[in-house]
Amino acid sequence: MLDGLVMLLCLLLGILLDLALGEVRKFHPLVGFGNLVNAIERRLNTPKASRWTSALAWCLAVLPLLALSVLAILSAQHVSLWLAAILHMILLYFCLGLRSLHEHNAAIAIALQAGDLREARKRTSYIVSRDTEDADEDYLAKASVESVLENGCDAVFATLFWFILLGGAGAVLYRLVNTLDAMWGYRSTRFLRFGCVAAHVDDVMNWIPARLTACTYATLGKTRLAWQCWQRQAPDWPSPNAGPVMAAGAGALGLALGGAARYDGVVETRPPLGEGDTAKAADILRALRLVETGAALWCGIALLAALLLRGVIHA
Repeated sequence: MLDGLVMLLCLLLGILLDLALGEVRKFHPLVGFGNLVNAIERRLNTPKASRWTSALAWCLAVLPLLALSVLAILSAQHVSLWLAAILHMILLYFCLGLRSLHEHNAAIAIALQAGDLREARKRTSYIVSRDTEDADEDYLAKASVESVLENGCDAVFATLFWFILLGGAGAVLYRLVNTLDAMWGYRSTRFLRFGCVAAHVDDVMNWIPARLTACTYATLGKTRLAWQCWQRQAPDWPSPNAGPVMAAGAGALGLALGGAARYDGVVETRPPLGEGDTAKAADILRALRLVETGAALWCGIALLAALLLRGVIHA
């Protein structure tokens, strides 16, 4: 096993790699995973699909790649602990989405600040499933801020949590589970049974990270309002994990989010999130700073924990 401070170094270097290089443009492992997932669904998602089919599909999608990651780490450790450390760092880099989150949403903010609604609508359509045609600045800014807050948990904090807990294999497991939920975890006729295991496993793996993310947002923003919104509004949100994250995040920023959104031409009225002003372009950048400052806070806490643990072990 690697020393706690070595794993912390892997954590920091993995984050720095993500910030420096960003998302892999070609041959990203998650793209290959998506192709595998689609092939499994075409084969197994039939009208007779049951919960057992859902469990089998989940195992076929996740377990081989997880086993490959664990085997690679164990093999690297057999050769050199430093080689294993490099592999942990690279796996974290592939799983993190901090720079990608910034790039996609900052582009929306820049377009809105320049008054280019056409570009802002196009950029927003890349990151959300709601309709963006003919959307105004308020609608687009709200969609982007909500995406930043929710994906701050999925692409950043939950990934860091599972890396801290289980190393590179933990980060890989979480990202596979989260990606599978994004592809199969819908309550539609097509996926209601077939995707139920993917949705439930993602809910379980995200339960603690989501609440730690909500605590992070509350700590770094309007703490009292964030806590009040979390307690009052999160129970009304359909997702048990997105509710705390987005309610606390909206409160921390002092913004009124949630409400009406259009999906395939149909307006859905979602529960309110937060309290305060209507989101504007500048609030997208504020939301990004909240996530990025939170990541720095987590690194500081991880460093303190590693030093304390080392002191206890050597005492």
